[in-house]
Amino acid sequence: ADYSPFLGIEKGAVLQEARVFNDPQLDPRRCSQVITKLLYLLNQGETFTKVEATEVFFAVTKLFQSKDIGLRRMVYVMIKELSPSADEVIIVTSSLMKDMTSKTDMYRANAIRVLCRITDGTLLTQIERYLKQAIVDKNPVVASAALVSGIHLLQTNPEIVKRWSNEVQEAVQSRAALVQFHALALLHQIRQNDRLAVNKLVSSLTKGSVRSPLAQCLLIRYTSQVIRESANNNQAGDRPFYDFLEGCLRHKAEMVIFEAARAITELNGVTSRELTPAITVLQLFLSSSKPVLRFAAVRTLNKVAMTHPMAVTNCNIDMESLISDQNRSIATLAITTLLKTGNESSVDRLMKQITNFMSDIADEFKIVVVEAIRSLCLKFPLKHRSLMNFLSNILREEGGFEYKKAIVDSIVILIRDIPEAKESGLLHLCEFIEDCEFTYLSTQILHFLGIEGPKTSDPSKYIRYIYNRVHLENATVRAGAVSTLAKFGAMVDTLKPRVFVLLRRCLFDNDDEVRDRATLYLNTLGGDGAVVETGEDVKEFLFGSLDIPLVNLENSLKNYEPSEEDFDINSVPKEVKTQPLAEKKAPGKKPTGLGAPPAGPPSTVDAYEKLLSSIPEFANFGKLFKSSAPVELTEAETEYAVNVVKHIFDGHVVFQYNCTNTIPEQLLENVTVIVDASEAEEFAEVASKPLRSLPYDSPGQTFVAFEKPEGVPAIGKFSNMLR
Repeated sequence: ADYSPFLGIEKGAVLQEARVFNDPQLDPRRCSQVITKLLYLLNQGETFTKVEATEVFFAVTKLFQSKDIGLRRMVYVMIKELSPSADEVIIVTSSLMKDMTSKTDMYRANAIRVLCRITDGTLLTQIERYLKQAIVDKNPVVASAALVSGIHLLQTNPEIVKRWSNEVQEAVQSRAALVQFHALALLHQIRQNDRLAVNKLVSSLTKGSVRSPLAQCLLIRYTSQVIRESANNNQAGDRPFYDFLEGCLRHKAEMVIFEAARAITELNGVTSRELTPAITVLQLFLSSSKPVLRFAAVRTLNKVAMTHPMAVTNCNIDMESLISDQNRSIATLAITTLLKTGNESSVDRLMKQITNFMSDIADEFKIVVVEAIRSLCLKFPLKHRSLMNFLSNILREEGGFEYKKAIVDSIVILIRDIPEAKESGLLHLCEFIEDCEFTYLSTQILHFLGIEGPKTSDPSKYIRYIYNRVHLENATVRAGAVSTLAKFGAMVDTLKPRVFVLLRRCLFDNDDEVRDRATLYLNTLGGDGAVVETGEDVKEFLFGSLDIPLVNLENSLKNYEPSEEDFDINSVPKEVKTQPLAEKKAPGKKPTGLGAPPAGPPSTVDAYEKLLSSIPEFANFGKLFKSSAPVELTEAETEYAVNVVKHIFDGHVVFQYNCTNTIPEQLLENVTVIVDASEAEEFAEVASKPLRSLPYDSPGQTFVAFEKPEGVPAIGKFSNMLR
């Protein structure tokens, strides 16, 4: 095993070692090793207390007296990582400013980076003159350091950085590749909110003053942005700057050629004539000796094949040779691209090649291939038999859950969309659950079988597979099999007597859920002398959608007190509820595709829109533009849990506060959130909707709406108080 020099180091021991920084005779090598250990601890997530951080910071500042260049670089990194507070920064500022005007270029460059990282606006105005000089410095390392610092400072002190435009413009003409690259990036960020200024910048630079390949790649991206923005205003048909992009295809640097080719393929409404030169250079890259070029080319062609499959067909021969590429990522992309661009006659040949290929790649690549085969089958439905057999064969091979789920999802989609594939597809799924090791997939296949199986010409052939699950599986799958049997009994009259017999046998199962379901379905279907429901009622019960969130139904049933009045399901609220606290602390990966349990109504966005439009105060706000993910406003352990969802409209923002009461003995009434908008001057509160009551562990919502300026970004800080 490889030995790690950091194995088993502890914070306390390293802090003891840091005392060497105070030695009268400094040992640069020893000090560098201790700083390395401190940096390792910080990057591993080790937290230092305020006292510990301060002590280390002051000790590190003493190392400025050493003239060792290697140690000085470590000191710079350490100061950046410690992020000292404002009162501590003053201690080190004089040393850094001295280094910034030093004759040693390495000192100057690093001192600029550190100062700009730890400084505030006040100090920045004092060193602004030095930074401007550094931007046009003859040494490219110093100039790049100043430009990169400007890019970072633009986020916190934009007004100061914008005053450097002349110097940055001069740096754009630099002969040093990195300086030109960083200067162009900073100049674009300074002007990015001024569309006309960006147009002028692109127009002046596309005439040939950019030498750096990196800067040229940036310029291509900015040019693409200008083309996109001008597409709506230009009705003439000619694209501005397209000739520049096409000219870049003949550049001597491969990165520039690829960037230009990709930019052309991603143009909105790109025509076949415009695509041709880009496809030609990408085809040349397919036979390159460099794996990165082959990968870049085949990935781009893969994307083009989604919208312009015919434009990529000329590359098919080159891509077929990539199926045996040593890099399996390249081989997978080649296969999936061929599946998108191939014609009906080439399907069988491709299937033979893929069969040998599948055993050599990881599950993540197999999933990509499976999805491509699904698309091909939908494109050529007459080939469904061979493609369905292929999916069935790989379904029986070794593989993980996600891979098997992707295959099952694909078969399900083909059954739904290609009527001729239904019966064979359902049989393949039935054969798979005989040996399926994944409970989730078994239950979801049984659920799907209960929907589609009764609609086939011979539903009886599936009963054996379903009933086998009742005997040979775990309780969860057995319960699913009982429900599926009941659906066959409800939908197919000729099978009802047989289903009754099988369901009666399930009454002796050792699992409560299985017995309960069997009892329920026997009564619903009219077995054991029970009152028979009408056929429509049975179908609605078995197949009807539940249009209320399950957590709301569960809470309402818990809170229901037995009385002469029956439980009324219409009293269950249909609003989207927050996740219960117990589940919040351990979020798991959400399943997708076949049988994914819905988080609420069909779509969260639709549910939010429906919910907000049902509240009279917000009904006239117009169409909902976007809703944020919930933001937690309280700690997990607090007595009341509150998170907020921000709903953005054209002229309004609505805060939806999802509240949960975690104290069993208390019932909260007239719940509101008082919002302090003193730091949000552009917003004005226009409406609020309190929550009438908040019982224990029954989530509820209260809303506050603000008016904001239309069409412009509005920023504000809001503080909230639960009342």
